Amino acid sequence: METDTADATDAAASGTTDTGAPRGWGPVAAIAGWQTAASACYYSLFAATGLLKPAFDLSGTTVGLFLTVGLLGYTLALFPSGALVDGFGERRVMLAGLGGLAVAAVGVSLAPTYGALLAAAALLGAAYSTAMPATNRAIGVSAPAGRANLAMGLKQVGVTAGSGLASVVFAAVAATTLVTWVAGFRAVAALGLVAAAGFALAYDGRAGSGRLAAPDLRGLGGNRSYVLLVGAGFFIGAAIFAALGYVVLYVDEGVGATVALGGLVLGATQVTGSVGRVLAGDLADRLGGARGAATVALGQAAVALVLFGVLAAGIESTLVAGAVLLGVGISVLGSTGVFYSCLAGLVAEDDIGAATAAGQTSINAGGMLAPPAFGFLADTAGYGTAWLLPTACMGAAVVLLVGVRRVA
Repeated sequence: METDTADATDAAASGTTDTGAPRGWGPVAAIAGWQTAASACYYSLFAATGLLKPAFDLSGTTVGLFLTVGLLGYTLALFPSGALVDGFGERRVMLAGLGGLAVAAVGVSLAPTYGALLAAAALLGAAYSTAMPATNRAIGVSAPAGRANLAMGLKQVGVTAGSGLASVVFAAVAATTLVTWVAGFRAVAALGLVAAAGFALAYDGRAGSGRLAAPDLRGLGGNRSYVLLVGAGFFIGAAIFAALGYVVLYVDEGVGATVALGGLVLGATQVTGSVGRVLAGDLADRLGGARGAATVALGQAAVALVLFGVLAAGIESTLVAGAVLLGVGISVLGSTGVFYSCLAGLVAEDDIGAATAAGQTSINAGGMLAPPAFGFLADTAGYGTAWLLPTACMGAAVVLLVGVRRVA
């Protein structure tokens, strides 16, 4: 054990992992670039809701079902993706995943009916399942010593940056009559293919175990702090996906602006979410360890609880609604980086693929349930009542994160 520890310390000091893979901000940047392109493909489902609703004559509830089906495909493929990452290394899985996302995005653009649209959304989600297990492992391999939380935050900026990019693409589509939502999905597909080529040249990664194995969750189930964090992930995911799925429609229908402006607001929340992820990661590094990450996540959840409550109270001004939603971005949308760095700090490195899959499954489970429920409440009782749903979810997340902080 002393020899292994000394070897690991020497490797960190020399800028490599114990397997010889390079550590540094260059590999981190390549991983963040991959995440940006992957998220642009997947979160196009959310950015395009304002255009798909009239194109397929959807209600608020069927928009939510569309988003849920995408999340279902994502969720069902998470554990297989985690096993592939642990068995064959993150690089191969990331390249295959980004190629699959590009193909699936084209498939969405070709959907002639609502049923076909649902099927394409499920495939897009399944391809995106490669993202979190692979990129979390990649950050663990590549992050400079002592800066894992900041590196995770920078990688997670790729999620908000990609979502924001998708929002801008579809806001531009909504603002012109020269192109349709079809062109938007094909544009992000092209981005995915270009990014895959660049990533193949820029990132080497680390080999896996060489064999596929079912994840062993028994040990993780005995880790109380990890179980509490995964429970909090359910409510965080519900709040995140309710907000992402309905920002565009809320700004259009609830506040009385336009779909194009709603798309820009959604994009702006991704910018503030990116800022939140970087600042949260840096602060967590300063506080240190999983407990520090849990403390920061708790603070962000508490702020989001207040902001969702403000939305539930009712807002008539577009400017005020936009400002509150920007705060939602920096708080709850900006919390996933410290969520995953806290998760990584609570489990052994060899378990990160399975642990991430379980954590993301919890987030997605909340995300699958929330959009249809939010849409139903918006259709039947108005957006003020609908915003009570993520408000309650963040209240539950705060309680669970207090528990994580105590036992981490």
